[in-house]
Amino acid sequence: MEGNNIPVYDFDGVEKKWQTIWSLNKTYKVYKDPAREKYYLLEMFPYPSGKIHMGHVRNYTIGDVVARYKRMKGYNVLHPMGWDAFGLPAENAAIKHDTHPAVWTFDNIAYMKGQLMRMGFSYDWDRELATCSPEYYRWEQLFFIRMFERGLVYRKVTTVNWCDGCQTVLANEQVIDGTCWRCDRQVTAREMPGWFFRITAYAEELLSGCDRLIGWPEKVLAMQRNWIGKSVGVEIDFPVMGSDRTIKIFTTRPDTIFGATFMSIAPEHTLVNILVPGTGQEESVATFVSRSKADRQRRRPIDEDMLEKEGIFTGRYCVNPFTRAQTPIYVANFVLMEYGTGAVMAVPAHDQRDFEFAGKYGLPIRVVIQPTEARLEAETMGQAYVDSGVLADSGPFTGMASETAKTAIALYAEQHGLGIRRTTYRLRDWGISRQRYWGAPIPMIHCPTCGIRPVPEKDLPVVLPTDLKVDKSGRSALAESESFYKATCPQCHGKARRETDTMDTFVESSWYFARYTCPDFIHGPLDKGPADYWLAVDQYIGGIEHAILHLLYARFFTKALQDLGYLAIDEPFINLLTQGMVIKDGAKMSKSKGNVVDPNELIEKYGADTVRLFTLFAAPPERDLEWSDQGVEGASRFLLRVWRFILGNREILTKVGPMPKFSDLNGPSRTLSRKVHQTIRKVSADIEDRFHFNTAISAIMELVNTMISLSPVEEGGERVAPAVLKEAVDTLLMLLSPMVPHFCEELWERLGHGKSLAVVGWPQFAPEIAKDEEITLVIQVNGKVRSRIQVSVDISEEDLKETALRDERIQKIIAGMAIRKVIVVKNKLVNVVV
Repeated sequence: MEGNNIPVYDFDGVEKKWQTIWSLNKTYKVYKDPAREKYYLLEMFPYPSGKIHMGHVRNYTIGDVVARYKRMKGYNVLHPMGWDAFGLPAENAAIKHDTHPAVWTFDNIAYMKGQLMRMGFSYDWDRELATCSPEYYRWEQLFFIRMFERGLVYRKVTTVNWCDGCQTVLANEQVIDGTCWRCDRQVTAREMPGWFFRITAYAEELLSGCDRLIGWPEKVLAMQRNWIGKSVGVEIDFPVMGSDRTIKIFTTRPDTIFGATFMSIAPEHTLVNILVPGTGQEESVATFVSRSKADRQRRRPIDEDMLEKEGIFTGRYCVNPFTRAQTPIYVANFVLMEYGTGAVMAVPAHDQRDFEFAGKYGLPIRVVIQPTEARLEAETMGQAYVDSGVLADSGPFTGMASETAKTAIALYAEQHGLGIRRTTYRLRDWGISRQRYWGAPIPMIHCPTCGIRPVPEKDLPVVLPTDLKVDKSGRSALAESESFYKATCPQCHGKARRETDTMDTFVESSWYFARYTCPDFIHGPLDKGPADYWLAVDQYIGGIEHAILHLLYARFFTKALQDLGYLAIDEPFINLLTQGMVIKDGAKMSKSKGNVVDPNELIEKYGADTVRLFTLFAAPPERDLEWSDQGVEGASRFLLRVWRFILGNREILTKVGPMPKFSDLNGPSRTLSRKVHQTIRKVSADIEDRFHFNTAISAIMELVNTMISLSPVEEGGERVAPAVLKEAVDTLLMLLSPMVPHFCEELWERLGHGKSLAVVGWPQFAPEIAKDEEITLVIQVNGKVRSRIQVSVDISEEDLKETALRDERIQKIIAGMAIRKVIVVKNKLVNVVV
């Protein structure tokens, strides 16, 4: 029975109390311990924007539950936190607020750290790092130099994605639907020099590695495989008539080459400016190319299939090396320079895009693959035939199955000097030069005599000066600062110029997880002992929006660092959870939509534990969470109910005798004890196997209901044994503590326990107690469900058959019928066949 003097649940006081205790005792500080099994739990670290939002709260709460659960299971848990502190957002915000990016960033870090601590997350704060610290990026600069020495870093002039709003270059992966991933401004093409990581050197490793990432969502792996884009085919040269030039094409369908009736090249192809002069097509081609480039910048990749196919004749022809046919060359808006060679042999009978283009411009269609069950005629085709079949009108290959012909034609091309077999990838090298100030300086020196030379290792880090005024236009102050760019060549000691581009901020996040293993190590980027012990990350948690950008780069960096001797692993993350978004009023929370819920206000009103409980209970982690004010209220009411019940029975719970044997318990005690063990089994499985905290919490709520309904009463009747009730309450607090740690710690202490829940082991269940004494079985007649019965789990098959046949509803249905047989499916059903 609840007492009349139950203390008020002062969530603010309780939470601050335990946060102080954890901080002073360094409860979550960890060390390498080879005697214990490690578990490295990591959430994607945040950009210090100034405030945490509900997306942060959900992401980090999910991770914290897993970290606390694994710690209670006996693992040595590494759970660090830091700050992705360089990059455009901080610089743009600092410009907007007329302050320096360093000031803006570190002020935000201090504020956000306070917010995260207020949520009670179990981070080892002694491992905290900020990527804008010279102590961090000095090692990144060393990696850059080592990769440069290995040929994994190079500089070239190329056409880049330029964002005028951010005044910088963007990697291909940072252009979303033709716009900047940060500011949504239209991206344009511009030629300029830049630094590149040779990520393509690892294309095959990155692709094949996907098959081993069995702990990753298939959706993420599919996105990575598609972005890498492996194609196996043939590269063939089409000679240009009246010229010594050739057009190189790549095709995965060499079996269709006899059906090529025209050539399509991308508007950006370098041959356009070489082939067209002197044809009389100069002006019209130039106009088309200009318009196509502008259209491409505006349209989204998803629109490509719906794009109206357009092109223009260049006035020139090439020769199909297999048919010797004169083949017109078109510039086409659907051919992309970044795929293959930027030129496509057009086979309209067997490619839908080519089919539509040929129909529009009256170009010939030649069928060279016939299906086995019918015969196609070019004049009556309504669409391209893209499946396999038998070759027709294909010279010596006629009559050959198309799959066989692919190999035969590829071999013929190589033997006769017409082409070579190749494997190509959609993946392009990672351009990391950024023309902005707030980033890690690239450690290279340009010497007019010696060329480009790396900064000597002894001179690292190349420190980003923090005394420069940031230009409101966004242009980098480094390029204007003589004190920064003036340098001495490390080889000839003559006057030289320091590189003023900074690194893409994704470089910092490509290896931070490794630095967490040894953040204070000063003799190199990584201390091999701790790095080998902790890595790889056992569980990584973050948004699906990073499926290509961050995750692909982190995988590349890990493989490169392994080859350079810094890491023993070749994949950074064993398991990956991509949590859903937080939705309110049918849309993702955002300031622009005006549907943001401020975590600070919720914490002030309900406490951090209530916010944690709601975010976990509202939806499974991989699904979107629909915000509900009523849901938050419900979480608060549940905690208050548990608080009142436990403290109302504190006198009973703190004065109990030994736990009786299960076989000696009375009815209510047996019922509650069985529920306790079933709940342990359920919650353990939900966290361990699926991270389905919502169903785990639901099971805990059922335990609370059972506990309250069977709690000791004064009015007489069978009472639950106090020792059984104590077992139930202690188990409840242990199971609930990863979700609402402050709340459970406080109640645990008030019940007289000496040890903190942070060091208490996870409860174990007894299978013989957890199993149901009775189960409900379906009874079918001729396969149709006709009744249900409750029977003992230990009932024999013969007794079960007799019980089913004695059921009143079954007797009425089968009256007067002959029973042919009775089929039993253990613990599921009985089927009476009549």
